[in-house]
Amino acid sequence: MRAGPYPEPATRQRAESGFPVHDAVAAAYRQAAARRVTVLLGALGALLAGVLLDIATGPAFLPLGAVARAVLGQPSDAAVQAIVWSIRLPVALTALTVGAALGLSGAIMQTILNNPLASSYTLGISAGAGFGAALVIVLGASLPVPETYAIPLNAVLFAGIACAGVYLIGGARTASAEALVLAGIALQFLFQALTSLLQMIASPESLQQVVFWLFGSLQKSTWPKLWVILSVLLLCTPLLMRDVWRLTALKLGDARAAAVGVNVRALRIRSFVLVSALTGVAVAFVGTIGFVGLVAPHLARMLVGEDQRGLLPASALMGALLLSLASVASKTISPGAIFPIGIVTSLIGVPFFVWLVLRNRRGYW
Repeated sequence: MRAGPYPEPATRQRAESGFPVHDAVAAAYRQAAARRVTVLLGALGALLAGVLLDIATGPAFLPLGAVARAVLGQPSDAAVQAIVWSIRLPVALTALTVGAALGLSGAIMQTILNNPLASSYTLGISAGAGFGAALVIVLGASLPVPETYAIPLNAVLFAGIACAGVYLIGGARTASAEALVLAGIALQFLFQALTSLLQMIASPESLQQVVFWLFGSLQKSTWPKLWVILSVLLLCTPLLMRDVWRLTALKLGDARAAAVGVNVRALRIRSFVLVSALTGVAVAFVGTIGFVGLVAPHLARMLVGEDQRGLLPASALMGALLLSLASVASKTISPGAIFPIGIVTSLIGVPFFVWLVLRNRRGYW
């Protein structure tokens, strides 16, 4: 808007024509809200189609009609029913929930750090969770709790340690977004080095398990694991949605957000805690899956803009859709073999990451 006592030409024209300016603003707001709803519904429809395709895809392709009947509980072939409910449906729904968790955490990280290259993966939080899980795999025999429970608990614990490290190394009370990003990169290298050290001292059996797990795979998904991931996602999402206006204000900068009453430090700490829970539980059960948290928020931002009321749910839907499609790709690249899904997402995410660096090199560095 131009400085000075005179309104913009378009505003002046509406005022002279008798059309109230506030009505124009309200109409624009309604139009933007309708667009958000349309985009979210379209993404939800695409996601449902992707989940059905993921269930149908495998060593033996199942007809989509038979898959739909089996999912809906209608009478179908007993073999198809068993394959869908015992094997493929847990995998497809785990891809959906993990993708939503990673997409949502990526959107939060990019917002609180005001950096388009921020995500749980690029800032070392996933690496911290991965180290925590690998620690249990290698030293599991000496732990007082069963490995089934120790892996997710330790992954969430070390994801929280990574978040705390990012915040503390970045400068605590006076941390800038740039300092937090650099601290995250440093911790990523640290946890990757520690994980490599664990691989050196691991037994052959543990080493094979760690390597397979670090690639990222959905094939060990089960209903109990799915319920844990879903429970954490359903718990964290309302807590994040409570802060949508504060997160939107934060996009204006720390000083302006503080001027409108946002406690920036408390908001960042709260967001880091929720991101560590989402990332830790996702990594704990499916391994390290990179770049979903980086790519999904940008796709959502292109569709619905920066308003967090639309960006957060759209990022979760985009993350779920990306991981569902990556799951389909992992089963179709080589017939009869299943590629680790972490490799597929990296092949998608690395070119996107490079494009972001080239596109934003003047605006963010």
